[in-house]
Amino acid sequence: MLLGFIGVAIFSLTLPFTRLAVAGLDPVFVAMGRAVAAAVLALCWLRWKRAPLPARAQLPTLLAVTIGCVIGFPLLTSIAMRTLPASHGAVLVGILPLATALFAALRGHERPSAGFWCMAAAGSALVVGFALRQSGAGLHAADLAVFAAVALAAMGYAEGGRLSQTMGGEQVIGWALVLSLPLAAPATAWLLWRDWNSIAAAPASVWLGFSYVSVFSMFIGFFFWYRGMALGGVARVGQVQLAQPGLSLVAAAVVLNETLHIEHILFTFAVIAVVGAGKRMKVAR
Repeated sequence: MLLGFIGVAIFSLTLPFTRLAVAGLDPVFVAMGRAVAAAVLALCWLRWKRAPLPARAQLPTLLAVTIGCVIGFPLLTSIAMRTLPASHGAVLVGILPLATALFAALRGHERPSAGFWCMAAAGSALVVGFALRQSGAGLHAADLAVFAAVALAAMGYAEGGRLSQTMGGEQVIGWALVLSLPLAAPATAWLLWRDWNSIAAAPASVWLGFSYVSVFSMFIGFFFWYRGMALGGVARVGQVQLAQPGLSLVAAAVVLNETLHIEHILFTFAVIAVVGAGKRMKVAR
């Protein structure tokens, strides 16, 4: 649970720093470029560790991680952050624990108890209700992009967490990043050529956001996250993500100077209470 929380703390800064990055860079360039930068780090790490090539049977699972965590979630959230405040997007991402638990049950042969599902549903209802309150009881196209991103990330989390039990979390995200290169590298190169003038003129704050999502969100955070899920189970450790919206709200206030209201603070405490209750519920493995 501690390893999972460290991973979530790292991920909680993703949307605020993504919003910084897309303020001066094309969202597709941010998504593809961060994958390329993280893949270079992954190749160095895999070579240093002399990690063996993944087995053929592991490739479909790695590809699911690539589609969900390396390409899908970054691309859709980068597009959404052009128009959504990071604090609003963070609330929508709050349904990720329930989605992760669902994929874990379907694909990982984990069997959460009825009480576990009740807590997961309560936490998700809490964050969705908060999102609707913030948006005036309506959802926009960018909201739908975030929900799609959540579904893809949940698939990648569940598949990666399951594979981490035998392969190791570091190798899972490392090889998933490498698998993204045939798509991400050409796309990044083309966008770099097309938008060179605007890319070169981007201010330091934009590159700070890009650097964070490339190094921490896309690489280092998964070391903790997948290791935690390998030890504690995807469904149970996945519930730590319920704390992510509150952490992201604070990060949005600090990094982007977005307003943090008292209801944000109350919401954070409510989510933590649900996480504590969910931890005590039985999850069969």
